[in-house]
Amino acid sequence: MTEGSTDKNGDGTDGGDGTALRRGWTTGTCATAATRAAVEALLTGAFPDPVTVTLPGGQRPAFTLAWTDRGEGWAAAGVVKDAGDDPDVTHGALIRARVWRGEPGSGLSFRAGTGVGTVTRPGLPLPVGEPAINPVPRAMIARTIHEAAGNRGDFVVEISIPNGEALARSTMNGRLGIVGGLSILGTTGIVVPYSCSAWIASIQRGVDVARAAGLSHVAASTGDLSERAAASRHGLDEVALIDMGDFAGGTLKYLRRHPVPRLTLAGGFAKFSKLAQGLLDLHSKRNSVDLDWIAGQLAALGAGEALVAAARTANTAAQVQAMAEAAGLPLADRIAALAQDTALNTLEGAPVAVEVIVTDRQGRVTGVADWKGPHHSPTGNPPTG
Repeated sequence: MTEGSTDKNGDGTDGGDGTALRRGWTTGTCATAATRAAVEALLTGAFPDPVTVTLPGGQRPAFTLAWTDRGEGWAAAGVVKDAGDDPDVTHGALIRARVWRGEPGSGLSFRAGTGVGTVTRPGLPLPVGEPAINPVPRAMIARTIHEAAGNRGDFVVEISIPNGEALARSTMNGRLGIVGGLSILGTTGIVVPYSCSAWIASIQRGVDVARAAGLSHVAASTGDLSERAAASRHGLDEVALIDMGDFAGGTLKYLRRHPVPRLTLAGGFAKFSKLAQGLLDLHSKRNSVDLDWIAGQLAALGAGEALVAAARTANTAAQVQAMAEAAGLPLADRIAALAQDTALNTLEGAPVAVEVIVTDRQGRVTGVADWKGPHHSPTGNPPTG
């Protein structure tokens, strides 16, 4: 996971007792603060501590410096990232900026230091070969340099995160073609606890990368087992695999605006029973599995009263799935078909044909809804248009 996760209410509270969760700062904000301190030290010989920066929304937080260094013609500073109450993989990481003067007329340029990734695939909001310092953090850094230095010369800013390459293994960067470390992220400069903004952004960038690569088929999955099932079923390359987690709605809505001709949705029986009901957020804390509804689907397939009653009092959705299989009833196929209807309704006629596969807890495919959608060819070829 990257910066952010998901709040039940979407408003910075825990959704349980209403206790406010503490907000934090993005890697972009921390990089900006470190840059501001380094620039001032380069120009004046003294590090400001604390150092204040301006966020896109006009807020002006102050940061204590955790590390400083200087040499001939350069200065560097570091800020420890505080993600607040968000379960963020970069919480506690040291974000460092090293600044020196660039060639006359070169303007502001960026470098990826240790632990900061480099873009290697098209489709991201940065050109191939550029440090993975996103556009908003770049603008924040440019602004803080202008505030500190005015028009007094050209600068090179190198951002580094000492353990960033190891931390990046817990993010989606590798799949997106960002190699060597983490991305410097943020749009507001603030981490809202459980907002999962970075996960959703990674889904969107995954779609962008697949489209830029000219792919006609992507698979969006809820987890590793269902992803492996989809990849094996179609022989899909890693670039075609989208880790959507619980964010079916965010994935489908982005594909509605940025379509790919064929979409395989792959997920576990329990999660896709929620999608089959029309729910787009599949997280267990926000939408629980409805065993009564699943039992109703069994009844619609002709199950006897005893089986329907047993399903209503089952411990888990997986137990109901096993009951249906033992009775020879295609419950997983029905869940897949209803989930497909939800997906197509959410896509609102976008030129995307949808296939749904349902897996069990071992990753075995137990249900399938074959391709359906605008312009779909019954031969299995990609739709056109």
